[in-house]
Amino acid sequence: MVRKSRTFQTRSRYSEIGVIRKTWENRIHVAVVYPSLYYVGMSNLGFQTVYRLFNAQKNVVCERAFLPENKKQSNRQIRTIESGTPLGHFDIIAFSVSFENDYPNIPQILNASRIPIFSKQRVSLSPLVICGGVACFLNPEPVAGFIDCFLIGEAEAIIPYFMEALDLNDHRKSCLKNIAVNVPGAYVPEFYKIKYKKDNTVSCFEPMCDVPEKIKRTVAEDISRIPTCTTVLTSDTIFYNTFLIEVSRGCAHGCRFCSAGYIYKPPRFRPSALLEKSLNHGICLTNKIGLVGAAVSDLPGLNGLCNIAIEKNISISFSSLRADALTEQLVSALRQSHVKTITIAPDAGSERMRKVIKKGLTESDILNAVQISVAGGILNVKLYFMVGLPTETMDDIAAIADLCKKVKQTFLKSSRSQKRIGNITVSINPFVPKPFTPFQWARMDDIKKLKVKIKLVKESLKKVANIRVQSASLRWAYIQGLLSRGDQRMSQILTLALKNHGNWPEILKAWPLNPDDYALRARSLDQVMPWDFIDHGIKKDFLAREYKKSLKL
Repeated sequence: MVRKSRTFQTRSRYSEIGVIRKTWENRIHVAVVYPSLYYVGMSNLGFQTVYRLFNAQKNVVCERAFLPENKKQSNRQIRTIESGTPLGHFDIIAFSVSFENDYPNIPQILNASRIPIFSKQRVSLSPLVICGGVACFLNPEPVAGFIDCFLIGEAEAIIPYFMEALDLNDHRKSCLKNIAVNVPGAYVPEFYKIKYKKDNTVSCFEPMCDVPEKIKRTVAEDISRIPTCTTVLTSDTIFYNTFLIEVSRGCAHGCRFCSAGYIYKPPRFRPSALLEKSLNHGICLTNKIGLVGAAVSDLPGLNGLCNIAIEKNISISFSSLRADALTEQLVSALRQSHVKTITIAPDAGSERMRKVIKKGLTESDILNAVQISVAGGILNVKLYFMVGLPTETMDDIAAIADLCKKVKQTFLKSSRSQKRIGNITVSINPFVPKPFTPFQWARMDDIKKLKVKIKLVKESLKKVANIRVQSASLRWAYIQGLLSRGDQRMSQILTLALKNHGNWPEILKAWPLNPDDYALRARSLDQVMPWDFIDHGIKKDFLAREYKKSLKL
């Protein structure tokens, strides 16, 4: 498909630095789509990396698209940021999906773009719809009906192979077959058959032709020479004018609820020399640097990067810091960066529950982190907890409030030296079981139980000054649980969501299957999971042993 020659012209109202410009002539045209709003998507480093990598291909021109900001425009054709071209005019639509809650937006975007929402309905002139991102690493099945091909793996390792195997002049099915056979990590749902048991669980997943029986996730094993940082810098995002640098992939701590500690095994860190080079590049563009990783505080040489930021009077922030790794030097760097709130994630209130989830934090670790932060001049603290965890009792819920009160006492002692006091924000989130974690078999609490648990914490803390309790949407947590462990029949729910304009009570009522069987039910250890066909290099027996250990604590 060859279009008239033209150059990208940025048509949006957004202020952007680093937009990639190419002519359209004799190139494959790719629209990379983040199924959320611009200000969310452009903060996503994975999305920006995919945009950069596609444009790095000599024969590719890549533009970006997002959900429309105005809901009244949700049925209008979605156009790209760079040239305002409708998505339906592109050769390839590439969705980058980080969260299951964005799955409902995929059929909405396709429908608004006049592209048949189901893969089987598309003809040779329709764009090839592909999909990748962390949500697809875990469980792509809920949106499998809408996607021609998933790329399950790290973009640096899979996009070059995909482009090499791609032949848009070939018959659509032959093109997809060639990709499925020759691209590691490529999953084409139409070449696989799924059977279900009478209880609606998966019976088997098997290929219908000579394609891989298991899809092995691709990994960029050596990231020591591959920088991953902001491609397009803009003020119109959650991280205002912040240059993001990925410092690591994976996490060594292995919390039993967290997928990042398992699907990215073993953890990989970038060397200080490469990170300093990225840091210096970012400093040329902005005075705000954000270090990104599952556990940034584990990074060897982190203090050195902080020293550079301090010397050059640059604001530096971290996506994640463990309480047991917080030091006065890190707090000093954050304070100089005008950070006003330190975030600590105990995740559970009692020592027992932290052992169950394998958090690896003691109460003294948490209180010590609060003391260091407040004494260092960061006066506000945000605490993250989960409710509904496996083996949890009401005593464990009460322990959340007790720990918050102890944090308040430590908070007050350290605040006296500052002669002023800040606030403590307690954020409570429902536990949602995730694929490829030891807790993938665990049940999820229903909304009624979660309300009781959250109410207990709120009632216990409502008279404690300077403590504010907030909780996540329980309805959206339920939907996330539904999509997290769902199979291909979820496409029926997502189609109903499109027709019912996101009215979830009506959607769930109209679905012929019982959504509680997907969202709430515990799974047996011998059950075939919808995502078992993905090979992350993790033995299912290992995850099962970890799960059994947790139940004995």
